[in-house]
Amino acid sequence: MLPWVARIACLIGALLAGSLARADDLTDFNAAVETVSAHSRVAIGYLRTGNVDLASLEMDRLRDAWARFTERFSGKRPEVFADNTLYGKLFTSVSARLVGADIMLKTGRLDAARSALDAVRDDLYDLRKQSGVVVLGDCVRDANRMMDALMAYDDRTLDWGSAEIRSGVAAKASSYGSLLDRCTGIASEAVRTAPEFRRLVDGAKASLTLIPKAIDARDTDLLHRVLIELRSFDNLLAFRYG
Repeated sequence: MLPWVARIACLIGALLAGSLARADDLTDFNAAVETVSAHSRVAIGYLRTGNVDLASLEMDRLRDAWARFTERFSGKRPEVFADNTLYGKLFTSVSARLVGADIMLKTGRLDAARSALDAVRDDLYDLRKQSGVVVLGDCVRDANRMMDALMAYDDRTLDWGSAEIRSGVAAKASSYGSLLDRCTGIASEAVRTAPEFRRLVDGAKASLTLIPKAIDARDTDLLHRVLIELRSFDNLLAFRYG
């Protein structure tokens, strides 16, 4: 092999190796975040149901996972976050939120403890969004927010005579369905085909088909039942994948 060819081959190899290393850094980062997030989701679930003992146990595991994450990544950010101003702030803000959540739990303020853990989710969401990093959990979070907007129409005094109300219900339901499709596309093949994921997404999609019927019939009771069903699917999606 000619010397200049060998030098170019070495250069290309080095560039490829660097790219793979950066990709591996982000993959490892996302996997470590998911470990943290999984404990947070379980803790939030226990806080929602008032199970203090199990919430406390899961928060201990969450703090341990966060400590390992901090040790590994606080001084070594993946390349995609190189210019992200939120990266350095993440470690102090999340650590403070976990301390606050623990205090709230020990003083019996379960809703405040849950809010602190929800804020951790928001911190991670904002970090990834600023750098264009897309993960399933963030898509599920977007779906949760859209479901919140759709639930605003769960009102026994809903004015079906208002075209704005009718179009609002339809638009929010359509947007929620689109987000479920997007989340399905983001999910890994293993998650996308998992029976649990399919049950939740397909169940929500089936419920959404009843929204136009409720609008056409101006049926408040039907809309109420569908929204409660959708909220249940949505909460389970957040608990498992958010």
